[in-house]
Amino acid sequence: MKHINKFASIALFALFALSACSKDDAPAPSSSSTKATLSIQFDNIVGDKNLQLNTGIYTNAAGEQFKIDFLKYYITNIKVTNKSGVEFVVPKDSSYFLVSEADGASQFVKVRVPEGEYTSLSFVLGVDSLSSVMDVSKRTGVLDPSGGMDQGMYWEWNMGYIFFKMEGTSAAAPADPSGQRKFRYHIGGFGGYSAPTINNIKTIRVDLTQAGAAKVRQGREANVHLMVDILKVFNGATNVSIATNPTVMFSNFSTLVANNYSNMFHHDHTEN
Repeated sequence: MKHINKFASIALFALFALSACSKDDAPAPSSSSTKATLSIQFDNIVGDKNLQLNTGIYTNAAGEQFKIDFLKYYITNIKVTNKSGVEFVVPKDSSYFLVSEADGASQFVKVRVPEGEYTSLSFVLGVDSLSSVMDVSKRTGVLDPSGGMDQGMYWEWNMGYIFFKMEGTSAAAPADPSGQRKFRYHIGGFGGYSAPTINNIKTIRVDLTQAGAAKVRQGREANVHLMVDILKVFNGATNVSIATNPTVMFSNFSTLVANNYSNMFHHDHTEN
C-alpha cells in the first residue's frame, strides 16, 4: 500500500511539474494576426482658433495678420508602441497619407494594427528618401507626382516632394504684378540622392499616456485626436516674418521653418 501511495505521489508530482513547465515555456499570446483599425485625426488650428480657409484672420509673433487659403502635408511611415514597449511598424505600402485642410476625410488617417493598448505613436512629416527616388511607375496614390507644383505636392524641376505646403495672403507680403499680396511656404528636401542636400524630413513622436492611450480592438474604432497648430510654422525657435520671407521653398531658411512646424502636433484626447 505504501508503494502504491509512493508511485501515486510521484505521478502526481510529475503531472504538476509538466503543467508548470508548459505554462512557463509556452509562447505569450500574440495578437499580430488579429488586426483592427486605428484612426489618427489631424485637426488643424491656428493658435486658439479653428483653421478656416480663406476667411479666418490670424496674427503671428511678428504682429502680421494673415489668411490661409491652401494647406497640405504628408504623413508617412507610421509606427505605434504598445504598453509593453513592443513597436509595430505599419507596412510601407499602407503608410502614406496626404492631409488636406480642404478635404475633411483626409484628416482622418486610418491604419490597421494588431489589437492592443498603444501608449505612443510616431510618424514622418514628409516623404522618405527611398520613396522619393524609386521608379515613378511605383509612386501611385498620394505619391503620384503628376500634379506638379501648382496643384500638387511635387517639384518637377527639383525631382522631389513638397512635404508641407501652405499658401495665403497678408498685407505684410509684397504685392505681385497683379496687386495681390501672397505668401508661399513649400517645404521639402529629403537629403539628396547623389550628393547631400537639404534634409527637412521630420519624425514626430507623440506620447499618448497623458491624454488617453489608444485601445485598438475589433468592432470599435479608436481615434487619436491630434491638434495641429499651424501658427507654430511662424512662431518658434525662429519667428518667421511674412514681410521678410514671403516665399520659402528649397533654401537654407526652409530648415528653420521645418524645425518650427515639427512642434505643431499635440495629443488632445483619444476616443476609444
